[in-house]
Amino acid sequence: MVLIFGFATFVATLLGGLFALRAKDKLHLILGFSAGAVVGVALFDLLPESIDLTAGSYSPNTITTFIAIGFVVFMILDRILTIHHRGKNHSDDKNQYGLHGAITLVIHSFLDGFGIGLAFKVSPGVGILVAAAVLAHDFSDGINTVNYILKNRGQSKTAFVWLLFDALAPVLGIASTYFLSVSQEILGLILAIFCGFFLYIGMSDLLPESHHRHPTALTTLMTILGMAVIYAAIRLANI
Repeated sequence: MVLIFGFATFVATLLGGLFALRAKDKLHLILGFSAGAVVGVALFDLLPESIDLTAGSYSPNTITTFIAIGFVVFMILDRILTIHHRGKNHSDDKNQYGLHGAITLVIHSFLDGFGIGLAFKVSPGVGILVAAAVLAHDFSDGINTVNYILKNRGQSKTAFVWLLFDALAPVLGIASTYFLSVSQEILGLILAIFCGFFLYIGMSDLLPESHHRHPTALTTLMTILGMAVIYAAIRLANI
């Protein structure tokens, strides 16, 4: 079953990137939806799941501390790898900034697959929930990978190559877990860190980007819709 979800992450990421290549003028709406979806995954899925998995071993205060650690770690990586290249830079450096952003998203996608593989080691039920959470934002991962390259003067062919890397990354992440084993409690802490990652990506990257040059009410509604869709999907999955 885990291999099926691995293939699904590949397809979802690839479709998101192909959409970005064909619908550049609507990206603000898609990114607005993605921002809500990623924040929704963090708040409605990863947070409660991490608390459930660590119940009896770690307090909620510890979980929120790990969420903060995840947020800060991704923020530092963000600054080091220059994901947010909104400052004034020489045009010669534009492609390099785009590549840094794409590389970071590929690493993030690998960790997504790693999380899916570890979750299935705990139980199929936990694995399905984590995989659903990952799939909820894989489409936007593909969009962002392409977007980072294109908006920094990269070519469409270059964007497609990096899209393939990003689509394959979660599959490789899942495969890597065949050689590892972790306890339910440790997985809960890992999910808490992922929660911090997702909160940062949604609030500091996708949301501002969706409103860049398009601060419309429709974009805001798309963000709310993204959160609502994730909330509904998780509640239905738990019925």
